[in-house]
Amino acid sequence: MILIVIGIGAYYIVQMIQQTQQAVSEPFNQVNQANQSLQTQVANLLNPTPTIIADPVTYINEVRALARLETIQYSVEKVITGETGGGTFQSLFGDKILFVGHGTVIAGIDMSKLQPEHMRFENGVLSVNLPPAEIFIATLNNEKSYVYDRDTGLLTKPDINLETLVRQKAEEEILKAALEDGILEQAQINAEAYLLKFFAALGYPNTIFVDDQG
Repeated sequence: MILIVIGIGAYYIVQMIQQTQQAVSEPFNQVNQANQSLQTQVANLLNPTPTIIADPVTYINEVRALARLETIQYSVEKVITGETGGGTFQSLFGDKILFVGHGTVIAGIDMSKLQPEHMRFENGVLSVNLPPAEIFIATLNNEKSYVYDRDTGLLTKPDINLETLVRQKAEEEILKAALEDGILEQAQINAEAYLLKFFAALGYPNTIFVDDQG
């Protein structure tokens, strides 16, 4: 009987100690939670998340039917440097940006320009005068392009137009690189190789490509 009484007493003593510890630690937990909440708010102020809102009104300016035969695609990377206010006071008034541009250039044949007079069938031979290859798309890949570094002077603000100008220059250089590498010539070769098989499947196994418009 004495052991039972002692056990019950010990149980209540342990419960009282636990309740006392919880009562003591509760204010500290509240302080920690408030501190964490404050840190989160400060972090949001220092590094705000941008809000992007699209205008619900959409304007469709033009719709055109296309008959493009895309025969080659280039993926090009170009590093572009742009700066303003350079010179002796660059560290105070200058603005410099280092941009890595990833772009895509696609070329091929516009088949809508192929007219009946550009095709001639004589003596079992189909002569075809294809339109010249052209660039369909030359654009930056915004998901892969990025500003690698930007250095703005101590007494100036970033030039709001500098990144736009650098991006435009990157597109120009990406297109220039593809053209210098012979993208149009290869697009023409690829188009002829594809169309040889296409015309053969239509029953014209003897097809040649000519340059004249006759």
